[in-house]
Amino acid sequence: MSPACHAPPYLATSSFEYGPGVPVFRSTDLRAWRQVGHALPTAEHLDLSEVTPSSGVLAPTLRHHDGRFWLITTNLSDAKGQLVVHATDPAGPWSAPVRFPTLDGIDPDLAWDDDGRCYLSYAGFGPHGSEGIQQVEVDLERGDVLTSRRHLWSGAGGKLPEAPHLYHVGPWWYLLIAEGGTERGHAASIARAPSPSGPFGGFPGNPLLTRRGTDSPVQSTGHADLVERPDGCWAVVYHGVPARRSSPEWHVLGRETYADEVEWRDGWPVLGRHIEPALTPDVVIREDLATAELPLAWVAPGRFARDVMVSEPAGWRIVHLAGEPVVVGRRQQHLHAAIRASLDVGAGVGGVSLRVDPRHELALECDVGEVRAVLTIGEVRTVLATRPLAPGAVLEIRALPSDGPWWSTARGPDRVEVGVREAGAFVLLASVDGRYLSTEVAGGMTGRVFAVTCTAGSLLIRRWTYLGADDPDALTAALE
Repeated sequence: MSPACHAPPYLATSSFEYGPGVPVFRSTDLRAWRQVGHALPTAEHLDLSEVTPSSGVLAPTLRHHDGRFWLITTNLSDAKGQLVVHATDPAGPWSAPVRFPTLDGIDPDLAWDDDGRCYLSYAGFGPHGSEGIQQVEVDLERGDVLTSRRHLWSGAGGKLPEAPHLYHVGPWWYLLIAEGGTERGHAASIARAPSPSGPFGGFPGNPLLTRRGTDSPVQSTGHADLVERPDGCWAVVYHGVPARRSSPEWHVLGRETYADEVEWRDGWPVLGRHIEPALTPDVVIREDLATAELPLAWVAPGRFARDVMVSEPAGWRIVHLAGEPVVVGRRQQHLHAAIRASLDVGAGVGGVSLRVDPRHELALECDVGEVRAVLTIGEVRTVLATRPLAPGAVLEIRALPSDGPWWSTARGPDRVEVGVREAGAFVLLASVDGRYLSTEVAGGMTGRVFAVTCTAGSLLIRRWTYLGADDPDALTAALE
């Protein structure tokens, strides 16, 4: 994830196996963000035909140079190196990709010197694993690599040096990287050099950013990027996870974006106060699915959501295509959340679910006249309950606080409930420990998605409402 330096703050984040790819957000204060589009919005930009969970697009870098926004990233699923797109407006349209297929690695970055030379830095990988941070000079317009690659830095001692970002500040060139792996040992370290190609010397106080070994509610912090704001002040954005409950702790939202103030002291950046979100935890976000336009937050694994959803006067129709089930939905955005959906299955088969991937989900599967609560954990698929389903019934999934003492190994990050709403009351069909729908159990790097699935024929989403809040009492009150 990275904002464009020296421009009004924009943020681009990873999208992995989901299409459209690379959501782009805008802010005026780094506290409130609004999604404005996607940098890889169509199949022309992004090949999702071979994606698997947590593959696809990761770690984009967004930069502003010479009147254009440039975005570079890696699609792990197409083995074609690094891809670059550009736009005059981050909301789009974005250009067709230019590819650098010979650059084998991940997490690419772009920087320019005063003479206009463009430096592409990335985390290199070879037959024996990580090769540290590599750099070449490139022609972005033509997709040409102009120099042989050179090694820049391997970090301050942590494993997997990656996510390089290069900046020219005053007399120095700074190289900010991630290292330590993206799990609990994650960190960001920084070095500087008199030229963009080195030699780089590390900051004596490295790591610049880490939460490892602390009791911070946000862990696995790293993959950081510096941004100079329009007023000349600096900040850093980075990703982390809100790990919860007993050891080894679990997180369910995937990697989230956080921000801190930055001050420069003795020629090095130093982290200042945390930048709090504009909304307080007790604010409940409500999102209804209208028929006029599909919200930007709706995505599909291995597909583009707009390609399989058709707006009709009564709602959104999803049509099953040949092959795998069609899945569309929006991410769980809050620590506690719920959806309510009314589906017209008709001659089709489908339902709603809370999922991490196809092997980890709790679903309400609907057929003619019946709804089933089905739990999938790895190779195990279990029908937990069945119930007659009346036409127009409302399906409901809730991710609510778990019960029990905080130290208990029987207490996961939350409790996921599925049921139907009848006569205004929630009828519970099944309740599952939320750890089984966590990244620690499922593996990979993504979080949960509230989804609609069509496995045969077609179905119509007549109504859909997402409710979310980080304060559990606020969400519980909203559901009553």
